[in-house]
This record gives sequence, structure tokens and C-alpha cells, in this order.
Amino acid sequence: MTDHHHPHEMAPIERRVAALEELLSKAGVIPEGFIDETIRRYEEDIGPMNGAKVVAHAWTDPDFKERLLADAPRAIAELGFDSEESHALEVIENTDTVHNVVVCTLCSCYPWPLLGLPPAWYKDNPYRARVVREPRQVLAEMGCELPDDVEIRVWDSSAEKRYLVLPLRPEGTENTPPDELAGLVSRDSMIGVARL
Repeated sequence: MTDHHHPHEMAPIERRVAALEELLSKAGVIPEGFIDETIRRYEEDIGPMNGAKVVAHAWTDPDFKERLLADAPRAIAELGFDSEESHALEVIENTDTVHNVVVCTLCSCYPWPLLGLPPAWYKDNPYRARVVREPRQVLAEMGCELPDDVEIRVWDSSAEKRYLVLPLRPEGTENTPPDELAGLVSRDSMIGVARL
């Protein structure tokens, strides 16, 4: 078993997971390297670059944007990003007066096919508890300072409903091609803890 995704000394839970993976591989339950390959796919093939493509398409195609906001699963399927998890997806749009942020207070429900692996802070109790109570302060601590007149709406994901934030399109990008626009979109902006 390779351990390239653990560049530091493994924590006890990581050692238990590695031992379990090794046992499952030896027993033939999962192929050798299956978990490493799954992680690689989420880091390189499935992930925030897919969500960024959806955002860029919405920024450049008003009809698609309308469909995305009305029926996200159907709209993203048009772009080939259909998955079991996407059927529970709703896209929420940031505006000049409203900023949206996503959390999962119960666990860490998250639109993996569009955002890839969830960041560690998304799963941590401090984020999950505090962003609901004091979203403006948490966002500021994460580098996303918002004017006082911008309303912050917190959306709580669950197994039944997952959210993706449609960030505001940056000014001055009217003639920017969609692939370059997608390069401006970060995973954090689609969670709502960053503007872009």
C-alpha cells in the first residue's frame, strides 16, 4: 500500500484506516490501491474543477443559469455531471446584497462530485457549530470580510439536500472565455467561505 497522501506522521485514526485498507485488500474485498486511486480521482478528475465549470457556464449562459437555479440536478446533468448525490443538489446564488454559506451541522454532507474531497475544516466541529451562530465572524476569520449591509444566509446540508453556492461573477470578465472563468472559481467560493 502506498502512503503518498500521508506526507506527515499518521494520526492513530489514519493508522487504523490504513490497517483496515490493508486487511480488506489482502482478503480480496477491495483491489490493491483502490482507496489511493479513489482519492486520486477525487483530487484530479472529480472535484472543484467540475463545480467551477458549472459556475462558469452559468455566468456565460443566462438560460442555463435560470435552469440551474430552478432545477440544479437536471441542469448539471446537461454538462455530464450527473450522479447519485447530484439529485439532492440545490444551487443558491450570491448577489450584491446576499452572501450564502454552506455547512452541515450534523455530519459533513457535501456535493463531492462537484467539489471533490471536503476540506478538513468543513468537517470540524468548530466550523459546523460557529458558522450557524456567528457567520460574519467565522467568514472574516477565513478571509471573507463582507460589508455590514450584505445579508449572510447559512444553508444546512443534509443527506436529503446539498447546496452549492453560485458566486458573483467578477466585474470586467464579460469577454473572458468560460475555461478561463472556471479558473477563477475556488472550491471555497462554492461553499461560500470566500468570494472567489
